[in-house]
Amino acid sequence: MQKQIPTVQTLRKKDPTVHVIDPHHTPSNQSNPAQGPYILNAAPKPSDLRLEKPSPIQHRIQRMAKGAEKKPAEKKPAEKKIPKEGGAEKKKKRSKKSVETYKIYIFKVLKQVHPDIGISSKAMGIMNSFINDIFEKLAQESSRLARYNKKPTITSREIQTAVRLVLPGELAKHAVSEGTKAVTKFTSS
Repeated sequence: MQKQIPTVQTLRKKDPTVHVIDPHHTPSNQSNPAQGPYILNAAPKPSDLRLEKPSPIQHRIQRMAKGAEKKPAEKKPAEKKIPKEGGAEKKKKRSKKSVETYKIYIFKVLKQVHPDIGISSKAMGIMNSFINDIFEKLAQESSRLARYNKKPTITSREIQTAVRLVLPGELAKHAVSEGTKAVTKFTSS
């Protein structure tokens, strides 16, 4: 006759009771208050159950136990690298990451307005950050406008409205006129 491996059903028949002493909580359905500590009827211990698949924790414990039995591998001496034909090994050159800036365009506009004035690199960096910031604000506002109107495309109309909303007063008027001039020049060519 085969020995029966315990399962949840067979262990429930044996009435497994786990006694837990918890002085901080008294059970609400305790029939005898003089009984004392809190007794908890719980499911059988996991070690008594037959599981189809081990839990991740049990699996980890089993692997650790197997790893403890293994002896550490013997270290082999390091192999010497044989240089390739052509002498010394060539190191790979790191290609510089290209960063797009508005610096050349800022400089061109500066020379149009004031040909005799230069600009420091710090000031150029500040101007570049300023243009990036304005660009981001306009992009967000035009995106919001397209979403409000349930349109999938940002057109020149959304950009123009965003410029009117983001830039103050007279500056917005000048920006709109310059923008329309640029768009007409682009479409005509």
